[in-house]
Amino acid sequence: MCNFNQQNDETKAFIHLLITKCAQSVGGANFLLGLVEAIKEKKPNALIDSACKVDSKELKISWNKIVFKDKFDVLEDALRSHKSSESKNFNILDNESQKKRKKILNMVKTLAPLEFKVITKGALSEEGFDFKIFETLNEDSVTINPIFSALFFCSTEYFKKALKYEI
Repeated sequence: MCNFNQQNDETKAFIHLLITKCAQSVGGANFLLGLVEAIKEKKPNALIDSACKVDSKELKISWNKIVFKDKFDVLEDALRSHKSSESKNFNILDNESQKKRKKILNMVKTLAPLEFKVITKGALSEEGFDFKIFETLNEDSVTINPIFSALFFCSTEYFKKALKYEI
């Protein structure tokens, strides 16, 4: 998931186009990379910050609901267990343990309404973009939005490789 080199060519192209489109909507790749750096500076993780926002020099990301540590831990564990996934559509419900699956479902129900908005600050008049944590959400399948995982769980190097990738 967070190792760009391990992704298949189709997934690399998809992620490149997605991140490039997001970067263009906020004024460029450098602005988006600045936001990624600001998110990475928040410790232990920006998601569990009670302010529900992160500011960089040019951009601001905000979300509409506090993420509590217990739900964050379940999300992080689910993502970590799929870290080597080579597909953009990995299902976080793929788990042998019924107990873990139930925890993941409870976390999904809690975090599904979460919506993120990335907007420009100051004189910039770019439109920005918004996204949710989950890309698909039904009884048998829950997939994580690649922009969400890239912003909050992948490295800055991942973003740079995705932006430089040539189709």
